[in-house]
Amino acid sequence: MGTCDICKKEKEISESLGICIDCIRDKFEKSLPYIKKAHKKESYSREGVQCSLCIRKCKIPEGKEGYCGARKNLGGKIIPKTDSDEYAFVECYHDFLPTNCVSMDFCGEKNSRRGKNLAVFYGFCNFDCLFCQNWNYKNVKRKMNVDDLLSFVDDETRCICYFGGDPTPQIFHALKVAERSERVRICWETNGSFSRGVAKKVGDVSHRTGGTIKFDIKAFSNSIYMALCGAKKENTFKNFKFIYKNFKREDPPILVASTLLVPGYIDVFEIKKISEFIASIDPNIPYVFLAFHPDHKMRDLPNTSKELALSCFNVAKEKLDRVKIGNIWLLR
Repeated sequence: MGTCDICKKEKEISESLGICIDCIRDKFEKSLPYIKKAHKKESYSREGVQCSLCIRKCKIPEGKEGYCGARKNLGGKIIPKTDSDEYAFVECYHDFLPTNCVSMDFCGEKNSRRGKNLAVFYGFCNFDCLFCQNWNYKNVKRKMNVDDLLSFVDDETRCICYFGGDPTPQIFHALKVAERSERVRICWETNGSFSRGVAKKVGDVSHRTGGTIKFDIKAFSNSIYMALCGAKKENTFKNFKFIYKNFKREDPPILVASTLLVPGYIDVFEIKKISEFIASIDPNIPYVFLAFHPDHKMRDLPNTSKELALSCFNVAKEKLDRVKIGNIWLLR
């Protein structure tokens, strides 16, 4: 618990923001300076060549990198930091099926005891989530080309799952790997803020290979999105609808949604509105809740409570057919 700098009430807040969920939602203009301070890094926006990869649409000056750090302006062209999409900063490892993948209960492999999943962990991210549970993506130093990554795909590999960080900043490397892979399903765990052109490619490759796309929907209120992630929700929600409309598949589902239940900042109201959004597309789309544990810039918050998780589960079940609470061992 702490005192909100705006309303002066005792709330469950993190020092990284210093303000409460009610003030973020209801007093956004007053909250904005606190949000900007929490996310000191900003996109280039006044000069340079525009990168159209994601919602940030960074304008990158000559010789500089964009917000994510994975793309740069070289000679008036936006190219990868690695100078070629054949290369990426990435690590990978094998999980034996079934894994602890967020989508596993819905992807059709949960009963399989044979084979492996190749988990591909990309460095870089185009968000700045204060609660990031995978912040070690910042430390990924290994540079691998497409063939390097493909060398990990063997006869026992059933699926490839891209996550990070986020695959978005180095998405073309991931797509090249997918294009050269045979027999394996291609799955994604992403914030979904990529451009519409990328959404088409991601949807197509997962639909064609039988993979799933797990969208990490951070919140419903745009003000909460900005406070927690330093980014807007627009592309995520639009791409979620677009992929379902154009690549609908139910077995296994093309889409799975998840939300991290951050104490003090994700409440039943946010979950109710997200559930209504998903249900307006298809109530059969799976929705998974993930328990928060103290990490990154929100180490001063507690683990998600059982009470919050159950309340969110119950409100989501009013709208959706397939709801699950994941990593229950973290609940307090």
